[in-house]
Amino acid sequence: MKKVTGIGGVFFKCKDPNAVNEWYKTHLGFDTTPYGTSFEWLEKDTGNKGITQWNPFPESSTYFEPSDKNFMINYRVDDLESLVEELKKQGVVIVDEIESYDYGKFVHILDIEGNKIQLWQPAE
Repeated sequence: MKKVTGIGGVFFKCKDPNAVNEWYKTHLGFDTTPYGTSFEWLEKDTGNKGITQWNPFPESSTYFEPSDKNFMINYRVDDLESLVEELKKQGVVIVDEIESYDYGKFVHILDIEGNKIQLWQPAE
C-alpha cells in the first residue's frame, strides 16, 4: 500500500492570522509571511530536501470544509494517484479531484471522524 512519507503542513483557524504570525515571529523566531512559514529539512533515507508549511487561517475561512474542525493536516505522499485509487477502493471519502501546481499535486480526503486531510505529492 502507498503511504504517507511525512507532514507537509499544519493549518489552523484563528481570530487574527496576522497577530498570530507576529506572535510566533516575536516569541518563537518563526520567519513568517502572510502565508505562515516553511520549515526545511532533509529526508533521512534519501537526503532529499523537504518542507513543512505552517499557516494560520482566518476564523471565517471555508477552506477546511466540509470538515467543521478548526485545523487541517497536510501529509506528504510519494504517489498520489495510486494512493487515491487505493483509498477509493477502501471507501474513503475523496472530497475533490487531484489538482496539479508547479509545487506538486494535491487532493483532499476525509478521515473516519470527518477531519479534512490534504494529501500532497511534491513536484520533483
